[in-house]
Amino acid sequence: MRHVALPVGSLLLFLVLWQLLAASGTWSETLVPSPAKVWDAFVDVSTTHDGVRGYNGTTLIEHLGISLRRIAFGAGIGVAAGVVFGLLMGTVGWVRSLFEPWITFLRTLPPLAYFSLLIIWLGINEEPKVTLLAVAAFPPVAVSTTAAVAAVPKSLIEAARALGGSRWDVIRDVVVPSALPETLTGVRLAVGVAYSSLVAAELVNGLPGIGGMVKDAANYNNTPVVVVGIIAIGVSGLIIDGLLLRLERMVVPWRGRT
Repeated sequence: MRHVALPVGSLLLFLVLWQLLAASGTWSETLVPSPAKVWDAFVDVSTTHDGVRGYNGTTLIEHLGISLRRIAFGAGIGVAAGVVFGLLMGTVGWVRSLFEPWITFLRTLPPLAYFSLLIIWLGINEEPKVTLLAVAAFPPVAVSTTAAVAAVPKSLIEAARALGGSRWDVIRDVVVPSALPETLTGVRLAVGVAYSSLVAAELVNGLPGIGGMVKDAANYNNTPVVVVGIIAIGVSGLIIDGLLLRLERMVVPWRGRT
C-alpha cells in the first residue's frame, strides 16, 4: 500500500501546487497554464476536433510512436556497438588504450554540439536523427561494459582456463555472465540518454514526432501542448525503464543475492 500511496500522493500534491500557482496570477497563463488547459490540449492533440486531426495532422500517440521507433533504431545501434566495444576494450588492453579516450571525448559532448555536423553530412531526413541517438547511447554502454569486464574476478578466469576452456569459452561462460548486470545498467542509462536527446534529434524536420511537436509548439508559445509533449516523453520513458528493469531481473536474477 505504501509503494502505491506515496507516488499517488506526491502526484496529487504536485497537481494541487500546480493549480494554486496557475491561479495565483504570478505568471500569465501563457507561461504557466493550468492543469485544465493542459488536459484540454491533451484531448485536442489526441483526437480530431473541428476538422483538425491531432497536432499538425498527427495524433499524440502517432507522434510518440514515430519518436519511439527512432529511439529503438538509434539506441539499438548504439547499445549493440557499445557492448561489442566494451567487450573488446575490457579483454584486449591495446584496444582499450586506443579507443577509451575517444569514447570519453564523445561522452562529454552534448548532442547539440555535433547535430549540426550530422545534418551537413547526412541531410535533414531520418539519418541524422537516428545517428544522433545512436551516438548518444553508445558511450554509457561501452563504459559500463568495459568496467564490468575489467572487474571480472581473475580467479574465475584462471579456473576456467585450468579446466581447459579456450579464450572464447572463457569470454562466453565467465566474462559475459559476470559483466551482464553492469552492462544492463549501462543499457538503461543509454536509453535514458537517448530520451534526453530526443528533442535535440527532432529539432530539424522533426514532425511528425513527439520532440518535433514540442519544438513546433514552443515556436508559437503553445505552452499547453509543450507540457503535454514533455509529460508524454516522461511517462513513456518511465514505462520503458520499468520494462528494462524487469528484463534485468529476469536475465540476472542473482544480482544482489550473491
